[in-house]
Amino acid sequence: MQDILRFVGDYQGVLYFLLALAGVYSFRRLIIAWREWRQAYFGLEREVSIQRLAQAIAFLTTVVVMAGGVFFVSVVVLPGLPAALASSLDVAGAAVSSSEEEAVGRITSMATEPAAGSEGCVPRRLEITSPRSGEEVSGTVTLIGTVDFPNLGFYKYEVALYGSNIWSTVAARREPVRNGELGKLNTTFLTPGDYLLQVVALDNAAQEIGVCTIAIRVRGE
Repeated sequence: MQDILRFVGDYQGVLYFLLALAGVYSFRRLIIAWREWRQAYFGLEREVSIQRLAQAIAFLTTVVVMAGGVFFVSVVVLPGLPAALASSLDVAGAAVSSSEEEAVGRITSMATEPAAGSEGCVPRRLEITSPRSGEEVSGTVTLIGTVDFPNLGFYKYEVALYGSNIWSTVAARREPVRNGELGKLNTTFLTPGDYLLQVVALDNAAQEIGVCTIAIRVRGE
């Protein structure tokens, strides 16, 4: 289920485009079927036109329902269900395939020292104050910071192996935070090494309005 939700969230633009094409096609079918039904006079001819009209209505209804489903998942479900997002990450205890483990090992071996400072952070607007950039962490870490925008829709925090641009979302929340708890990160299931941690703020239209990124080092237990 999480894979389906993430697929919808990642490719919602493509899905909307395909559904729009399907909607235009189904609406055209509906108009044609309606005209055929209006012009039909004989019993058999009317039955056939009614069947075509019913099929066109069903097809158009399906397209509308699917479009509504995509909108609901991308705007309501994903931001409102942090647990569902968190389960897609290793922190939730999901097993990593052997090929993924090998990739993690290769990237870890190539990682250099974490960056000394943070990137994209804005004091009193979007920042992570704890842990500090470059800090070594272990166990369950409480993230402290600020996400405060007038048009904030929701924010999410993510981790990626240092040197990689493959981000895994841990959780998402709607409420703004001012120098308080942003969330928690369980590092127990992360391979010890260097990581990037970022907080991404999005507006009411789910458009990115800010990203604050810091480097952390996960210490083995």
